[in-house]
Amino acid sequence: MDSLTLSSIQLERLRDLQTQLSDRIRGQDHAIPPVVSVLQRGELGLTTRNRPLGSFLFLGPTGVGKTELALAFTDYLLGKYKLFRFDMSEYQTQESLGVLLGGRVGETGLLGIALSKSANGTLLFDEIEKAHPRVLDVFLQMLDAARVTMASGETLDLSGFYIVFTSNIAAAEIINLQHSSFATMERHVLSKAQRTLRPELYARITEKLVFNRLSYDVQMEIARLHIARELAFLREKDFKATVGKDVVSFLMQRGFHSRLGARPLRDTIEKHLRGAIAKATLAGIGSRNLQFAIKSKSLVRVVIQPPGYPDPDGNTMTDGGGMGKGGTFTLSANGSTMPCRALNEKAREN
Repeated sequence: MDSLTLSSIQLERLRDLQTQLSDRIRGQDHAIPPVVSVLQRGELGLTTRNRPLGSFLFLGPTGVGKTELALAFTDYLLGKYKLFRFDMSEYQTQESLGVLLGGRVGETGLLGIALSKSANGTLLFDEIEKAHPRVLDVFLQMLDAARVTMASGETLDLSGFYIVFTSNIAAAEIINLQHSSFATMERHVLSKAQRTLRPELYARITEKLVFNRLSYDVQMEIARLHIARELAFLREKDFKATVGKDVVSFLMQRGFHSRLGARPLRDTIEKHLRGAIAKATLAGIGSRNLQFAIKSKSLVRVVIQPPGYPDPDGNTMTDGGGMGKGGTFTLSANGSTMPCRALNEKAREN
């Protein structure tokens, strides 16, 4: 593929790549431009023959967007289901090499199965520092010649793939250096990565990038993104839901984690919003015109309003519901459901 064979639509998508990734990945603005540069060169055919389209080493603590960035650019450029993920914590022994490449003649191995599904895509190897040295030998072959030899003797071509390694090397130091500048932290992490990984492997990776820890403000942005995705997910299930500002604050209080990044936040949002919908549905509420709100510090509720009834934030719910009158069901911290009257009594007790 090169610039002469790409359509005008494909070229426009490449021009818009940085904007698309910035919209999806928050708090890592420094990492996106170098990634975009590698991807644009790869898609325009400006890469060395018999090499992968590009390779990356994403370093940083858990939950800061390393895997999400790989997913984001793969979805946008190559399409859904083009990312093939391997957890290196499962490849810590010499025997595990057989799982990856096939244990004996005639076996394909998990890597071979993945490559048989597509001639292009992204290969994501999570937590590379946990891989056995024999597995690292395979990575050298991939990066140097865009080829890998399976147990069957077959040689597979990787020249249509991007290769992404992630690592938590120096993750604890990143947290402990929270009062240091990012430049200081970056130098420390890259230096440790270079010492930890084999020099010949480290040198062959196109871009090595350190991901920053996520501040409270950045996680608030991410919370709003996740909530928007949840509302879109519920819309696909024919639920028309809105979320008040108090709900965002409630979810941040329970999901924010300075050390674990945005992953607990995502799980908290899914748990509470989907849980509230599930409890209301099982309680017999037929309406799909819903609003999430907070009644007390430990309760998420689903409010069912009649058409056109204004919500507490001044918004208007326009679609009809199944109830003639507004009703409230609540989801407590322990997952129990209470009708509105019981909620009011509990609130007075608190």
